[in-house]
Amino acid sequence: MTQPLTAAPLETPVAPGLVARPVPFSAIPRDAWDSLLAATPSATPFSRWTVHRAWWDAYGATAHEQYLICTRAGSDPPVAETGPADTSDMSDTSATSATSDVRAILPLMHRHAVEPDDAISATVLRRTGPSGRLVPPDAKVIYMAASYHIDYATMLCQPADLAGAAAAVVESFASGATSSDPDHGDQPWDAIDLRRLRHDDPARPALEEAFRAQLGRHGWDLCQEVEDVCPVASLQGADWEGYLASLDKKARHEIRRKMRRAEAAGEVTFSQSQPTPEAVAAFIELHQARWGRDGLFPDTAGGHRSRRFLGRLAELEADEGDGRQLQLGQVTVGERVIFATVGFDDGTTCYFYNAGMDPDARALSPGVTGTAAYLRDRLQAGRQCFDFLRGDEPYKYEWGAVDQPIHRLLITRTVDA
Repeated sequence: MTQPLTAAPLETPVAPGLVARPVPFSAIPRDAWDSLLAATPSATPFSRWTVHRAWWDAYGATAHEQYLICTRAGSDPPVAETGPADTSDMSDTSATSATSDVRAILPLMHRHAVEPDDAISATVLRRTGPSGRLVPPDAKVIYMAASYHIDYATMLCQPADLAGAAAAVVESFASGATSSDPDHGDQPWDAIDLRRLRHDDPARPALEEAFRAQLGRHGWDLCQEVEDVCPVASLQGADWEGYLASLDKKARHEIRRKMRRAEAAGEVTFSQSQPTPEAVAAFIELHQARWGRDGLFPDTAGGHRSRRFLGRLAELEADEGDGRQLQLGQVTVGERVIFATVGFDDGTTCYFYNAGMDPDARALSPGVTGTAAYLRDRLQAGRQCFDFLRGDEPYKYEWGAVDQPIHRLLITRTVDA
């Protein structure tokens, strides 16, 4: 539901001494990123440095960097090494180690394309509510970095600094500090479209309140709406049989029936794979075997970027050692691989990002059998939640998942038509 918000009568000043600055991604010290990631209660694996590095390596030609960092006033911002970047082995050690001065990171990007059916007289910027304000055909729209390829986004920040960091971020938008654009000069922004904000993420109300405090002063509009849902199944306090007993009777019966049929053909096992190029290729092969032209990895420019993203992410996560959270897996029946998964696991929650399956294994119900084996393995490993991520596909609710809303903040301002 879209909720138009009016300007707050009082304006909230920026926390003394805290300022937000735009910086290149490569200028953010890796240890500062990791420290703030660990300090952010609502952060998920989608906020990992590896995800953002892989995304820019794969999709960098489709957007412009717009990262903001918050530091104490008077602190020198991190500076990236000049010269062309070599992202084949990017550890960002070229950034100055002013880690303790970085109080928050808001990963952003911007693009200049509007929807094909948008016009200068009636653009809605992909709104689900009323028509939006006028924007030029080459509107500069700011998004959360890696949007459309991540399911959750947030601001990385110590909880005690959150309100001040949000106010500093909004002040940077108001002052024009974020206008610099390598390809378009000092073109000001036309809209700020912050998506993938979790319902229980403290950054969401902090940013919303900070923007509301500036609406009247700058003539902005702000709408908050539910963008989508992420169905999540709770695994707390249950073993496999206890979990099945909690499901709808019909769903429970179908899962057990299909698992028994698969088990009659051989042992059903979920096993993790090392994030090697071979494992990535095996996943892509099964994914495309199931989805074909509708899959993520067709022989197109977009498909090649998707392959680059997953391959680069696996490469970077392999270097994380015991800190790796990317999880590639396969489900076998006997010796036959019928199902492959890619997701994340942070030790508490398993995030089911995507899958592939053998279309010739229909008799073994690879979708149900594979999901059951994957979920059972994660339950037995002690995970408390199994997150099916964005989308309300009916099959997710057969596993007892409950919708968790994700939100969107859309800020627009008037321009001359």
